[in-house]
Amino acid sequence: MTSVGKRKPGPKRRTVLEAGVGGAASLAVGLPLVAGGTAAAAGAAPEPGDSWHRYVQGPSHRTVRPVGIVRTAGDVSAPEALLAPGGGVTVLRRAQPAAAPRWPQGTTAEASSTHAGNNGSDGRPRTYAADNAIDGDPDTFWNDDTERAFPDTLTITLPGEQRLPGVTLVSNADGVPADFTVEVWADAAWRTVGTVTGNTDVQRAVRFDPPVATDRVRIAVTADQDAGQGVFTRVNEVWPDAVAPVTPPSVTIDFGKVVVGYPEVDFTRASGNSPGVRLAFSETLQYLTERSDFTRSDQAGGAGRGTDQYAVPAGGARWKDTKGFGSGGDKLYADGLHGFRYLKITLDALPSDAPAAQPWGEVAIDAVSLDFTAYLGTPDSYRGWFLCSDEELNRYWYGASYTNELVVDTFRRDDVDPRNAFSPSLDGKLVLHDGPKRDRDPYVGDVAVAGRTLYLTHDDAAEAARNVLADLADHQRDDGWIPPASINDYTLPLFDYPLWWVTCSWDYVLYTGDQDYAARYYPQLVKVLDTWYPSVTDGAGLLSKGLNGTSGYGDYAFLGRTGRVTYYNANYVQALRDAARIAGLLGHDADARRWSERADKVAGAINDHLWDPAAGAYLDSATGPVRHAQDGNAIAITAGVADAERAASALAHLDATTKLRYGNAFMDNDTLFGGASQRVYAFTSYPELVARFETGRPDSAIDQIRRTYGWMDTHDPGITQWEGIGPNGSLYEQGYTSMAHGWSTGVLPVLTHQLLGAKPTSPGYATWEVRPNPGEVRWAQGRLPTPHGPLGVEWNRDGAAFSLTVRVPRGTRGSVALPTDGRRVTVRSGRRTLWKDGRAQGPGVHGDPRRVTVTGLTHGTHHLTLAHER
Repeated sequence: MTSVGKRKPGPKRRTVLEAGVGGAASLAVGLPLVAGGTAAAAGAAPEPGDSWHRYVQGPSHRTVRPVGIVRTAGDVSAPEALLAPGGGVTVLRRAQPAAAPRWPQGTTAEASSTHAGNNGSDGRPRTYAADNAIDGDPDTFWNDDTERAFPDTLTITLPGEQRLPGVTLVSNADGVPADFTVEVWADAAWRTVGTVTGNTDVQRAVRFDPPVATDRVRIAVTADQDAGQGVFTRVNEVWPDAVAPVTPPSVTIDFGKVVVGYPEVDFTRASGNSPGVRLAFSETLQYLTERSDFTRSDQAGGAGRGTDQYAVPAGGARWKDTKGFGSGGDKLYADGLHGFRYLKITLDALPSDAPAAQPWGEVAIDAVSLDFTAYLGTPDSYRGWFLCSDEELNRYWYGASYTNELVVDTFRRDDVDPRNAFSPSLDGKLVLHDGPKRDRDPYVGDVAVAGRTLYLTHDDAAEAARNVLADLADHQRDDGWIPPASINDYTLPLFDYPLWWVTCSWDYVLYTGDQDYAARYYPQLVKVLDTWYPSVTDGAGLLSKGLNGTSGYGDYAFLGRTGRVTYYNANYVQALRDAARIAGLLGHDADARRWSERADKVAGAINDHLWDPAAGAYLDSATGPVRHAQDGNAIAITAGVADAERAASALAHLDATTKLRYGNAFMDNDTLFGGASQRVYAFTSYPELVARFETGRPDSAIDQIRRTYGWMDTHDPGITQWEGIGPNGSLYEQGYTSMAHGWSTGVLPVLTHQLLGAKPTSPGYATWEVRPNPGEVRWAQGRLPTPHGPLGVEWNRDGAAFSLTVRVPRGTRGSVALPTDGRRVTVRSGRRTLWKDGRAQGPGVHGDPRRVTVTGLTHGTHHLTLAHER
């Protein structure tokens, strides 16, 4: 989830359940176990084995070391020694800097505007007056009060005329003046003596040529860098001279992919003046500066310093990044756990850390490592796997698994979102966070995708999903509303997430068979569907945001949608049908019938009131400008709201209006907000991928996968899957963007459930189905973990022939549906003919224009072959 508070909470990713999962399997008379069978075509799919191991991305053990040196700056010797512990040391050296020049006593400053004082990010009162820019204290600063409005001016008046060779601006990393002019008062007029454009330097010298005699200097800022902390001009100091910055020595280390845990640095020695080091972390090089791309201390309630600091003792030390101050209760702050790929270590110190740390001296480092805290996904830990003939799809599947491993972690007070997300009821439990870097809070929308990914890879950690779902249910509000996460003490108002709680609860029961959970939280299920959602339902039976005081409620992306919204209502249909399945499982048949009837009524109302015949797609909202969203249209298909004709039309509209080189946009125009038609969420792309596969469009689904996941796989940081993609493939919220987000891992379940075609159809895989959707893929194989043992599937397409093998665990029963491509086919099991001349040749077999389905498969290995008839 993105932010809450000063920043507007960004998208919380909700998942999408495909239609059909959880439906009753069609089981006819049991088909006898086939003992022999036809071998796969020679040279096609490899025999099942460990060839998938090479795609696994997780570290082999919890001590993770960097793989490369990206760059160095300043006086650094032997940086490569950091990659080989015990093989030498890396030394950073920096001479003691000269004191900064000062303005003469009596100098004053005034500004075009000044931000009101507040308690700052550390809770301490502070002001942002113009005089802060000339007080000699670089820890205070002037902050203008006109966000994104320019020019911002700062005027410095001396007590008398002085000859100035230039000035130097020292600014905050989150308010660097990018474009500005420097003027001096001379001959009764302002004269421009310096112009700067495109500045990115925190310390920027402007030399006057020649020097100027003046008693007034004016700096006019016309553009600031946008670092995601509000576009204001922030100037810490202006010095009365042109002081060229001295590059502090630094080394930037690459861990090869996003990792998460507690960084450790082995310092072998240091000079005796307590030299400081600053550590900045980032998931991408683009947003690695002197500050980390994100720190919890910047977000709320901490020091707000942007880096982690340490003063190295002369005898050296092994330093582990632990949250808190390292000296005197207010100096040398560290954030503790980090999610990052790149680490920049700089010999430097914040002025506010003096005298505990000095920004000069010498520091020797032997090694850098990370104590990896998340789920350790090694080949031995995988309970399910996937492999196919397409190298790229294999990478995306295992990239999704690794992304998800990074978010499976223990809920700890010091690591979670600082905005009142800590909860004693979750403390010490394994959970599914939304991201390793941020927000590090278990949101139910993320679980909707991340849970499925977890169940298909490491189902031994399914408790991580259960812990989240149970905790949110335990915090249900009296009116039936279920919170989306623990953030804001379980009060963040989201309109759609209680629906995702229902769907995630069915998912959990479906994959694990845990009926005790279903029974324990059935009362909460009844209350949210029969009390809260009816309170926001209009006369047509549709959910309408704004009723019952919900105008200010958000959703997964905190979108300003109101009234009847297709996404909310399609989600409602999905949740009602999932709830009916839980009710049926527990014997509450009246509830099951009632919810099923309500789902049908809502689906009919969606088609009556929210279908746009002019566009051939569902409206995003019946209120406001006409637009059509990916989320509503895709889930209308996967939840069974759209018939075949509407599904085809809606997908064609998305093809025509949302297709980008980095995926499909989540909105077809910009009427909701600027750039909406250029934003891609893998979270809402997941149901569209499901819809394309399930409606017989596998090649278009694979094309969308290649564009979406291929973009993320081939752009920094690589491997892991992003929270969102912005215009031109950018990070949609700059450095704040989470580059490893569990809600973006839908490529994994879609490749297993839709391409390979295997999925459960009743709780705990008591029944299952295999319905391959090969598209352009030649062969695929995989294993799905079930409570009864692994379900193994392999298929191969060779010209006009298709072969499929299913290895069925004891105590389960299922069906397979072989694709016919609309042709007349013959289907055999070993020497037995099951389908020929357009007719079944025995019990438990039936066909339609697209498939031949064989039902009643039980424990054992079944080999089936299909051949086109001449």
